[in-house]
Amino acid sequence: QELRPKSLDIKQEELGDMVEKEMASTSEAIEDAVRRIEEMMSQARSESSGVKLEVNERILNSCTDLMKAIRLLVTTSTNLQKEIVESGRGAATTQEFYAKNSRWTEGLISASKAVGWGATQLVESADRAVLHTGKYEELIVCSHEIAASTAQLVAASKVKAEKSSRNLARLQECSRNVNEMAANVVASTKLGQEQIEEKDTMDFSGMSLIKLKKEEMETQVKVLELEKRLEGERVRLGELRKQHYALAGGCHEPEDGEARPAPAPRRGILKKPPIAQKP
Repeated sequence: QELRPKSLDIKQEELGDMVEKEMASTSEAIEDAVRRIEEMMSQARSESSGVKLEVNERILNSCTDLMKAIRLLVTTSTNLQKEIVESGRGAATTQEFYAKNSRWTEGLISASKAVGWGATQLVESADRAVLHTGKYEELIVCSHEIAASTAQLVAASKVKAEKSSRNLARLQECSRNVNEMAANVVASTKLGQEQIEEKDTMDFSGMSLIKLKKEEMETQVKVLELEKRLEGERVRLGELRKQHYALAGGCHEPEDGEARPAPAPRRGILKKPPIAQKP
């Protein structure tokens, strides 16, 4: 008990209520997201036209399909949880079942929160992308996050479910559908980004030789700057993921004074291992 991570500051008897509350909150967040996308669609049709309108409609339609898939996923997950509780609690109450399986319950709550948060972030990113105040890359990242959160929810539900459960089979099918719809959002976003960028055609036909050489050198400088920045951002992303994993209780960072593992030898200077001696 002392070694268990204190992931939730609530009493065990409150876990059951927490599960139902979080699932209801996730459903509300998704319903609100669908309404907001419909409002954005109406606004896009009245304020944009041509290529811009085509891009906005395609992105928002794919987001709507993704939200519908998530809504079905949450509904199916709720049905599966009820089935798990009914088949596993025996003479115990629902609250006692959740309290007895507190680690599983906490994972379920965390997964549900992640799905709801991902849906909200996707809508906000779509809103900024349509208004051209945000970046298309935000939509792509949010789509990946939703796919990861969906996998987390399915994994949490699968732990306690019977392999022959129809609700489990439906949940896995819903998960595949969410992944497919998330991939559609990514594809429509990338295509829209290309269409918008193609409007600014690169026509160098009227440039002199000196002007072309100057543009070439300036572009090379930008490429080097972006490559350096990309390398730095990848290092930052790795550190963020490491800290996220540590806070989730998945790893233990050595404290000052603790022995740290020796760095791996370079490939070019590997030595032949000594021959093992008989005991």
